[in-house]
Amino acid sequence: MSVETNKELVRSFFDLIEQENYDALKDYCHEEFVFYPQLDAPFPGVEGLIESEKKNFDAFPGFRMPILSMTAEEDRVAVYFLFEGKHTGIPFAGVPATGKNARFSLMILLKVKNGKIVEQRSHVDVHDIIRQIS
Repeated sequence: MSVETNKELVRSFFDLIEQENYDALKDYCHEEFVFYPQLDAPFPGVEGLIESEKKNFDAFPGFRMPILSMTAEEDRVAVYFLFEGKHTGIPFAGVPATGKNARFSLMILLKVKNGKIVEQRSHVDVHDIIRQIS
């Protein structure tokens, strides 16, 4: 696959997350998919990604994730984007909903294999999020 095709795959993947269409993520993830949150503790399978991240997204219903930059080389795609949301959902990292806005940047590196995403590594400053909503 070309780097442009890989970038479009990744863009569509994040569009689905922003739409909270988690069931559709399975079509974009390779059977060997592994998600690595900021700490190096892997969650295997798309189910692991959803288990790990849905609870974070549910804390900020209606969130937005505008992509600011995307770079691709061979089978890797790097995405830099913002996360913008209001903390009106479930608790985040033990902090009950405060109604405060959170806006933070994320850097995610993805690997594509046979037309599907096989690995996702996320880097985010969780303490910055907690500082904003506390």
